[in-house]
Amino acid sequence: MSLRARFETLVRVSMPEEVSDRGPEVEPRAVGIERKTVDSIWRACVATYRTGLYPALALCIRRRGHVVLDRSIGHARGNSPFDPPDAHRVVASPHTLFNLFSASKMVTAMLVHLCDQRGLLHLDDPVAHYLPEFGQHGKERISLRHVLTHRAGIPRIPPQFADVGLLERPAEILTLLSSQKPTFRAGRRLAYHALTGGFVLGAVVERVMGKPLRDVMRDEILAPLKFDAFNFGVPAERLRDVAVNAFTGPPILPPLAQILRRALSVDFVEAVRVSNDPRFLTSVVPAGNIVSTANEASRFMQLLLDGGTLDGVRVFETRTIQRAIAEQTYFELDFTLGAPIRYSMGFMLGGRLASLYGLRTQRAFGHVGFTNVFVYADPSRDIAVSLMTTGKPALSPGLARTLLIMQTIAHRIPRDGTGPLRH
Repeated sequence: MSLRARFETLVRVSMPEEVSDRGPEVEPRAVGIERKTVDSIWRACVATYRTGLYPALALCIRRRGHVVLDRSIGHARGNSPFDPPDAHRVVASPHTLFNLFSASKMVTAMLVHLCDQRGLLHLDDPVAHYLPEFGQHGKERISLRHVLTHRAGIPRIPPQFADVGLLERPAEILTLLSSQKPTFRAGRRLAYHALTGGFVLGAVVERVMGKPLRDVMRDEILAPLKFDAFNFGVPAERLRDVAVNAFTGPPILPPLAQILRRALSVDFVEAVRVSNDPRFLTSVVPAGNIVSTANEASRFMQLLLDGGTLDGVRVFETRTIQRAIAEQTYFELDFTLGAPIRYSMGFMLGGRLASLYGLRTQRAFGHVGFTNVFVYADPSRDIAVSLMTTGKPALSPGLARTLLIMQTIAHRIPRDGTGPLRH
């Protein structure tokens, strides 16, 4: 038994070539990079799989609008740390569905920006203008912009959210959030809103659009662009298509345990368990349950990278995207996460020196998801990236390997982008 295995919860690692799969990929030179660049990125993925932190991971990269890498490794189900040795294992594929978790926030945010583009709402209007019941206990001045930038002052998740069955009662969720007192005055502090802001924004979109959020996604994104599963949750008949998440890594000790519980409202391990609950997977969680393949998540980012048009279909105006990704917080300390984060109105931004998207990624925009899902675009490199994982470690030496995937992408792909968001 390795030293790490004595202290960490790890999955059984198979021979990579036996549990790997790939989808169609263009010749790298056709999009201005070398084969060895793609090979080095995939080697970083294989090394990450070998850490034992991930039952499965999938990576899709588009470069200049073409899929240059679309691969998976590991098992979609049957190889979680506590599965019996004789459990039936299903090898992951590029068609496997994964949960974007918090990366869903940027999708919901773009629906809000779409409503603004059409004149259905204004970003500096109070939320209570569209949801009158929300304007209680001093929340009447909270604007949509405040919610989009994690400045609404309502980061605390009500304790009732610990009951996953609450997700089946969306009207009750809005009532809880409306009756909640803000933690601090709107606009005063930056504090990541893990779930609350998403439910507020989703309710606003439903009010002004006059239909459920899933239908908005279907009518505005999926149908025009011929997406398959890129939506909030999945129908019950597709539950078996979704990869199973698993807690991995070392035990979570104070003070990290308290920080994570404050952000999630439940213990970290319980949050992982809930992520596999059918009620969670079939509900609508605007800040946390877009379900997709890595390919389709990358394709959504390509839509944004191309200025709002994909395959000849325009969904967003370019200026709508430019406004959505404009920096709003300037590396302020996030009082929920305890770290400085660059936010726009819906996105986590890259950094001039370093970011979660690698070194020299100041133009990158996207979002991370619980805990090591990375979905982003980098106009400087003309890439749209989606890294999906099912292992959920909070802290582990092996996480350095995960971050090395993004750094390898940033290091090996040249900064020669020429698209509409390049400057």
